[in-house]
Formats: sequence, structure tokens, C-alpha cells
Amino acid sequence: MAEDYRFFGLTKEEYERALKELGREPNRVELGILGALWSEHCSYKSSKVHLKKFPTKAQWVVQGPGENAGVVELDDKVWLAFKVESHNHPSFIEPFHGAATGVGGIIRDVLSMGARPIALADSLRFGLPTDAKTRSIVRGVVRGISYYGNCVGVPTVAGETYFEECYRTNPLVNAFCLGIIPAGKMLRARGKPGDFLFLIGSSTGRDGIHGAVMASGEFDEKAQEKLPNVQVGDPYFGKKLIEAVLTAVEEGLVEGLQDLGAAGLAGACSELASKSGCGVEVYLEKVPLREEGMTPFEILLSESQERMLIVAKEENLARLKEIAKTFHLEGEVVGRLTQGGDFVAYYEGQKVADLPVRLIVDLAPVYERPYQEPEYLKEVWSFSQEELPQVDIKQALLKLLSSPNIACKEGVYSQYDYQVGTNTVLKPGADSAVLRVKWVVKPEVKSEKLIAITCEGNGRMVYLDPYEGGKYITAEAFRNLACVGAKPLGITDCLNFGNPERPQVMYQLVKAIEGIADACQYFGVPVVSGNVSLYNETVEKHEIRSIYPTPIIVAVGVLQANSFVDHRFKEPGDMVFLVGDLRREFSVAGSEFLKVVHSKVAGRVPQVDLEKEKRLCQLLVDLVGEGMLQSAHDVSLGGLAVCLLESLFGTGLGLDLNLYYDGRLDFFFFSENPTMVVVSVKKERAEELKDRVEQAGLDWLLLGRVKEERKFTLRNNEEKLLELDLEEAESLWRRGLQSML
Repeated sequence: MAEDYRFFGLTKEEYERALKELGREPNRVELGILGALWSEHCSYKSSKVHLKKFPTKAQWVVQGPGENAGVVELDDKVWLAFKVESHNHPSFIEPFHGAATGVGGIIRDVLSMGARPIALADSLRFGLPTDAKTRSIVRGVVRGISYYGNCVGVPTVAGETYFEECYRTNPLVNAFCLGIIPAGKMLRARGKPGDFLFLIGSSTGRDGIHGAVMASGEFDEKAQEKLPNVQVGDPYFGKKLIEAVLTAVEEGLVEGLQDLGAAGLAGACSELASKSGCGVEVYLEKVPLREEGMTPFEILLSESQERMLIVAKEENLARLKEIAKTFHLEGEVVGRLTQGGDFVAYYEGQKVADLPVRLIVDLAPVYERPYQEPEYLKEVWSFSQEELPQVDIKQALLKLLSSPNIACKEGVYSQYDYQVGTNTVLKPGADSAVLRVKWVVKPEVKSEKLIAITCEGNGRMVYLDPYEGGKYITAEAFRNLACVGAKPLGITDCLNFGNPERPQVMYQLVKAIEGIADACQYFGVPVVSGNVSLYNETVEKHEIRSIYPTPIIVAVGVLQANSFVDHRFKEPGDMVFLVGDLRREFSVAGSEFLKVVHSKVAGRVPQVDLEKEKRLCQLLVDLVGEGMLQSAHDVSLGGLAVCLLESLFGTGLGLDLNLYYDGRLDFFFFSENPTMVVVSVKKERAEELKDRVEQAGLDWLLLGRVKEERKFTLRNNEEKLLELDLEEAESLWRRGLQSML
């Protein structure tokens, strides 16, 4: 048996540790359990010591990291449960099913807190769309997300899609879900000795076996052979499961809930037992199967979708069976929590596994892996933007508009139903999505407050400086919320990195965590949940291809009803200002302009002044709440020029820019410096805006005026430098990505 441990993803040291703790050799089923639960995917063994750096507490936090999702108070009537999770490896192997089951899995994580899922978001990274393989992956992933979300009836309201060569063989598919809970009604993965484990949902097949182990390794040229490890989802079963579980919750039949995700029944039962401080018995012959001849090993470790464990008292089992039957779901008692501390699995009366719960969960290995600054940083930091040749502003702008990262993503999000449930107030495309809150039950659960959701990531900036990049993306997430008038309640993060056994990758992970943590600490915003996806690397012809270090931040905020704005200019005559931290060099380091126009990825990431960023966000929230602003849009990808055009597209309006600037206009227009927002106000409120910005210790610059004519005109020092026909520019922007896909 000793030679088998590698097959289950265990190292020699981990296998020897299991031998020592058990005092015997584990059998094949036990090895499978340990291999899955000790995998990077389940145990976070390389990141756990560093995740403790995140601030996780606040007065409004009900549940922080450690459960299936984080929970915060919205008000005295409604709590919010939310989490983001990756499904990267499965989505490369089988894009459609990998992405679809990623959506299904994150929905069940939120459902397991007793929450009704009301919103989805996604963060996607692919290779360049000029590559045929990439185009196939994009189509499959987008179809998978839209198929599951649309059919299950949960709207996809926010997200982002980026293209970089480094993601060609390691696409990133991060899925987020938010649900609402009546205040005080949250559930946890908990029970007491004597409680029964009721398995409800779909039947169990062989799909997804070894899925957790597969998600904890790097790929090679034979990655497609791992197709059987990819789970297959059924959103119609998913919808029935949501309604059945919430029916049981509303009737008071549920003591605790646990999704069957990574490591299947083995993972769900052992985690439940560990959190409950007890043992568990599992009766594998009771599990409803859809394939003949399944072994105890396969039944325990199957990752078949649309299954959940309900912890219930004996007197409630009959009603649970009725509910399962009503919704045409399987429903069987498959286990029981026990007084002891052991995980014991039986099959037709025979004991097939007997392991201490403590060994499976609490004694999973934790590594403090070595890390060191990557050599490439010295080279990229030596870059000086003053060496760049001057370029024609108009030509550079048109090139950026049609580049895949900036071009319109409507071809992606139009496939998602973002209005189902009629809660969506601001649709995809704004700085943040805005939702109203209602859940029709008796009595009705609703709130007068609105929820805002935004996704943010920038692997290129984190690659150029992991610490500053971590701060940069976190600050941008908070700024995106502020642009619609929302204050952050919390974030959930998905940390997508390469192989942690390489010290330079571990450096990227550690420093990015520290940057995110410092930004959250300064803003007083807790990290309430998250996910880590490592080994996003492929070995091709003996060459390691790793992704950019790509942490994704999903921030959730709160705002008052009817007190929000979007990014679009509203009326001719409105005055347009740039506000924020403007007394600094306009850096193009890490920018889309530098990559697309000059074919370079280099420079020192523009540092975030967290005090000024915090002041800007508070100012925006105040001004939106007071009704002063007509629009607000943060300066980010593509810089000020792209920000202005995005504020014009879809409005039928134009803009006259009148500047008095003596520096390089290409840097001014295409810098992606943090802490900059474009706002518009009615002419009569312009002076008031200037005063408020100055009182906040920030800078303002009057850019120009909105006009009726569909032209984008730039004058600098009274000289006309550019005139752009906005019909043509918008057409270029709208078809840029679509023409490639």
C-alpha cells in the first residue's frame, strides 16, 4: 500500500504522518479521504498561516471565515451571506460543465447558511481571444455560467472579463453568490451527537472523484485526460434543491446544513463532525446511486452535484422525506453524529473506514513555505516612462477602445439573465451593481436599503508589485462602491496563484495578502470569507507557464434607497470634474496603454495613499447621498480618456474638454493612478463641489462640459488637439471584442 499514497495526492512526509497518528497502515478508502481533505484545495495548507493577517471582525459581522460563507448585518431585518470561490482547473478541462458547476457550488455554499441566493457575479480570465483554443474556452465558460444561473433563477449582476497570454492554459473562473437571511435565522454546519444526517438532492454517480486532488495540482500536456474529474451540474435539480431546503428551514426542521462540494460525502461529514466537536457514522449503502457497481471509495468521494446534508432530529425525518418527495428529489438518512471523535463509514454492515476526525481535519498539514523576491522585479522596476516615445492621442485611444480588455463586454453579460427576480437596480456595466432586497415569505422579508456589489482584480499590477498591487485592487473595489454611493460592509477574496512550492510564487501570495489586509485594516472593512486557488500553472515542453498572481476582490456595500448614481453623463451643460489625488506623477506603469500601445509590462505600481483614498470614498458617498452628483466613474483600466468615453457611450451626448496642462498628455490621459474619479454636476452646483472636495483635503480639476453634439473634443492651452466622432468610437468599442470571439 505504501506506494499508493502518491496516487491520492499525499507526499511521503504526509503519508508517514498519517501512519504515526494511526499506528497502522490506512486502507485505500482511508487514503482517499486523507488525500482529499489534506489537499491544498480543502486544507489551505500553504496559505493558512498568512490568511490570519486579514481583518475579519466588525460590529456588523455575524459570521467570518470558517463557515461556508460570511454573513453581515444589512439592518435589523436582513442579513447578507456571501462568498467567492474558484473553479479554475475544471473550467480548463471542460469549460461548460466546469463553469456551470462553479456557479452551482457557490450557490449551495450560500444556501447552507440558511440564505436565499439572490445574486451572482463572476470574474473571468482567459488567454488572448486571437487564439482558437481560448475562444473555445470563452464560449464554453460563458455558456456554462449563463446556463446554470439563468435556469436556477439567480441573476448574474456583476463581473469582469480580462484577456492575457498567461491565462491561455490556466483560465480563471471565479464565481460569487450573495444571499439574504431573515435577521437571527442564520444556520451553520453544526449538530449534536444523536442528530441524523439527511442527504437531499440528486443521486450519486462517479463524476468528480479526485476533484479536490486534481484542483490541487498543476497541469501538463495531458490535462484533457482529467475530464472524468469534472463534475456535471443540473440547474433544474439545483432550483428544486434551493426550494426544498428553504422550505425545510422555514418549517424549523433543520439543525444545520452542509453542502457536498470538494471531497463529497467524506468532506461534508468530516467537516460537520469537526465543527460540531463530535464523531460521525456514515452508512454508504443508504446513499441513492445513479450508477451500478459503485464502491465505498467512489460513494464517499464522489463530487456529484446538487446534494446537501441536513442535520436533523429524529422527529423531523418523516417530514423531510415528504419535502424531498414533493420536489422530486432523493432524500435518505445516510449517517448520524456520535459521541466519539471518529469518522466511521460502513457499507452493508462492514466497516470500510475508521479515522479520527481530528486527524482528517484538525491535523491536516500546515506549511510555512519559504519565499523570496522574484528576480524579474528588478528588471520591471528599472523601467522609466520618460523613455517612451510620444504617440498620437487619438490613434492610441482608438486602439485601446478596440482592445479586448477595454472593449464592450455586452456580448458576455447579455447572455446572463441579470433581471430575473426583479431586484436589479443597476445592471452590469456600472461601477457596481445595485440591488433591492426582498424575499416573499410569510411575513415578507425586505429592507429599505440597497446592496451594491463590485468585482475587482488586476493581475498585471499585482505581478509588478504584489504588495502595492494588493492595496491597489482593494482600494479600487471600495472606490467602485463609493461611485454608486455605497459604503463597504465586507469583502470576500479569491486568491489565484501559481505553485506555492516555488519561493517566488509564495512571495507573490504573501505580499498580496499583506497588501489586501493593510487596505482593509485602514478602511475598517472585514474579510468575511474567501477561497485560495493555487497551482495555476502548466508545464509545456518542460517550460513552466504560470498565471499572473491574480487575487480577486468582491466587495459588498450598502446604500440608502433612491440614493445612487451610475457612470453615465446625464444632461447637456453639466460640468465634468476629475477629483481625488491629483498632485502626483501621472504614471502609466502597468497600464493597458503601456501594454497595448507600447507592448510593455513594466514599472512601479502607483502607490495608493490610503488616507486620501478613504477620504475620497467618504466624500463620494456623502455627495451621492445628498443628490449633488449626476454621475461618478472611477479612473481605472485605460485611464482618464477611456473613463470619459465610457461615461458618454449609450447617452447620445458629447463632451468638450478644455485643459491647461503642460505635461505629457499621453501620460495624463492614460495613467491608471489610483484615487481618481470623474464626476459630473449641474452647472449651478460646480462651486459647491469644488468647496467640498477642498474641505476633504483632495484635489479637483475642471475638465469640461457635456454637450448635445456627439463629438469628443479636446483643447489644451486653447489649441484644438482632438475631435472624435462618438458614433464611430462607440461602434468600435462595441464590436471590438465581439469581432474576435
